[in-house]
Amino acid sequence: MKVLPIKEVTNLTGLSRVTIWRMEHKGMFPKRIALSPRRVGWRENEINEWLESLPRVSSDPQSEGV
Repeated sequence: MKVLPIKEVTNLTGLSRVTIWRMEHKGMFPKRIALSPRRVGWRENEINEWLESLPRVSSDPQSEGV
């Protein structure tokens, strides 16, 4: 199990720290785990599963119900 620091999570998701915190507290984002009293991280597999669960947006204009 790999644990990702906040910097990696923000890079992977494109979300800010504050947005992650807000989504986490609303139950819309994987929960952080305490690594030490001053350090937290997220399980890589949970972040990947969350990313896979997001709706796909196509940038191909041909696929938009033509």
